[in-house]
Amino acid sequence: MSVMRCPACSHQVLCAIADALATDNIDQAIELGLLDRCPESIDGNCGDCDARARIMIAARDARLRALAARERYRTREARLTARAEARARKRASIAPRTLIAASTLPPAAAAALARAKARVAAKQQPE
Repeated sequence: MSVMRCPACSHQVLCAIADALATDNIDQAIELGLLDRCPESIDGNCGDCDARARIMIAARDARLRALAARERYRTREARLTARAEARARKRASIAPRTLIAASTLPPAAAAALARAKARVAAKQQPE
């Protein structure tokens, strides 16, 4: 389906964008400048020009909202990744100190553990 160009319309690029939108060719409409050149209204002498302008404005606004949402999503993902990496670095720096502290027993506890291990070893030796 092709959009009929208004003989009074001097906006050739905008008519091409309207053609692309009418055929659901969003990529071509964007390449032609849908996001840049879309007017708030076309100064035409007929209702068709105004209808094309409304269609282009709606398409432009929808694409701009989608692009903004994609950017917010990418920003959020980058922020979450940075937080996860920071947590991982923090865990990596804390873990060795925690293990060393946990494996170091007070002298009395270490002596009691050694005596208990010696008793178990003595019981397990064949006579």
